[in-house]
Amino acid sequence: MGFIGHLFPGFPRLEMKCSAYLLVVLFVGEFCLSLSAHVSTCEANGSIYYVGEWYFLDSDHCTQCECTAEGPACARTECTSLPPACMHVSHYPTDCCPRCEKIGCEYRGEVYELGEQFQPSECEQCTCDLDGIARCLVADCAPPPCVNPVYEKGECCPRCKDGPNCYSDSSQSRIIPAGQYIWVDSCTKCRCHDGQDVGYWEGNRLAKCEKAKNCSPEEGRENS
Repeated sequence: MGFIGHLFPGFPRLEMKCSAYLLVVLFVGEFCLSLSAHVSTCEANGSIYYVGEWYFLDSDHCTQCECTAEGPACARTECTSLPPACMHVSHYPTDCCPRCEKIGCEYRGEVYELGEQFQPSECEQCTCDLDGIARCLVADCAPPPCVNPVYEKGECCPRCKDGPNCYSDSSQSRIIPAGQYIWVDSCTKCRCHDGQDVGYWEGNRLAKCEKAKNCSPEEGRENS
């Protein structure tokens, strides 16, 4: 009758023919409950894993699996992007994702070391601070006292190579030097700022002109 039949006369006889099952007998008061649980294993990496164990695949360190009663359940880890200011990347054989071993400051597509001072343009002086942020001081150039300033390579602020000047009229077709009266035609004389008062010039890019009374300009003639 078996073990249970000896304990409980009249209890149905149970045949255990499969070694792949465990018979679990629970006693609750006067009742006997029999449960069967399947025992299985998973094989990977040349090893045996039991139900509930986790493991990484040797062929892909980004894939992690759990051994379940239904077989391996696997998921692949997606690597996050490295910071743009990463200066040294390492990828160890046992790691899934690459590591950033050294970080600096990223500024306008360029990477600088922590503590490094750099000048991305003639008007900027920057420092790569220890928190990985580039902080810059920008020169504040005064408006040049001319309408045709020139930017020289290596210099921050523009210069007036021809000296202070302005336009003779709103057509901006003629530039006259500053500080003296210029006859733009036989009846009109104009004077540009003298270049000393930059604040005045900034809003006065045109000369101040006077026309002689009862005068008819003669084409192609200028008085000095």
